[in-house]
Amino acid sequence: MVVVDVANVMGARADGWWRDRAAAALRLCREVIALARRGDGPAGAWMLVLEGRARDAVPLLEEEDPSLAADWAPAEGEGPRPVRLVSAPGSGDDAIVGVVAEVVARDESCLVVTADRRLRQRCEELNASVVGPGWLLRLL
Repeated sequence: MVVVDVANVMGARADGWWRDRAAAALRLCREVIALARRGDGPAGAWMLVLEGRARDAVPLLEEEDPSLAADWAPAEGEGPRPVRLVSAPGSGDDAIVGVVAEVVARDESCLVVTADRRLRQRCEELNASVVGPGWLLRLL
């Protein structure tokens, strides 16, 4: 599972994200979704964590693709969805740490994409691997 700190990765791009965080989150999420669907990426499952104004992108993404909705269930014979969205009600970092704890508790590998030093430390303490935003941006 790759867990993406969307706000942090957005901040690594000088594309005007600060003018419209929701639009920037929408662009980044669409790119990650396309990467996940191509199937040639580094993971079979992606979790995109959005916080603050970037959360405004979640309903737009769910409208474009209902399989991204939290209550979506695959039809019989369909595999698990490659991408899930998390709309953090408070701290995105706390939501990410919660996701990492769940993934690690299932004895699955977890890779977190962030440059946030404190978040990096918290995730590594849970035995997750961490890479910076450049890793993901190069894949896109």
